[in-house]
Amino acid sequence: MIIIPAIDLKDGNCVRLEQGLMDKDTVFSDNPGAQARVWQDQGAEMLHIVDLDGAFAGEPRNRSAIEAIVKALTIPTQLGGGIRDIATVEAYLSLGIGRVIIGTAAQRNPEFVKEACAKFPGRVVVGIDAKDGMVAVQGWAEVTGVTAVELAKKFEGFGVSAIIYTDISRDGMMQGPNIEATRQLAESISIPVIASGGLSSLRDIENLMAIEASGVTGVITGKAIYSGAINLTEAIRVSKGSVC
Repeated sequence: MIIIPAIDLKDGNCVRLEQGLMDKDTVFSDNPGAQARVWQDQGAEMLHIVDLDGAFAGEPRNRSAIEAIVKALTIPTQLGGGIRDIATVEAYLSLGIGRVIIGTAAQRNPEFVKEACAKFPGRVVVGIDAKDGMVAVQGWAEVTGVTAVELAKKFEGFGVSAIIYTDISRDGMMQGPNIEATRQLAESISIPVIASGGLSSLRDIENLMAIEASGVTGVITGKAIYSGAINLTEAIRVSKGSVC
């Protein structure tokens, strides 16, 4: 299982939100490139980036910060937030982003995901964010009538590299991931699932490792590593099956 540190961008800064609320943000760094390098130096094998402004606007908003992150790293990156068309996918991949994450547009137009996968094989991830099991879009501002499992099944056979599943109620709250919902989603599809939202301790990582056989291949962590609740190097050691 891979531990993926997150950098969420708002107004060019690294921030964390509580339950996706833009007015409940905490700024952790005003230098995204330097912060990205910190996580790489601590052993990260991949970095997760979210353009929060872009997620709400429906188009890229933090390009300069994203460029700074890419230039600072030698490890691969994955990026989501405001990716609604092929031109944006192509622009980000050309910039050096390893994988793009399609969220809102995946729910509204699954054919866009299919087209992106065909054009850029192995470089497309789908982000599914859910509140009480129902998919939320547009920066989590809008909850749909579609369940996470129903949506995930639409992407079978498209060539999606992974599905990032976020339980909004847990995100930024340090209450632990929704293990059961994550397991149920992973078992319902053949696409690998990356858990997101709520990671708060090394025990949470061990609990996720217990459902790895269901298809859960990674976990994204943000607030826990910024606050010091989890040491990233120790978390990576635990994920590899070593005693910390």
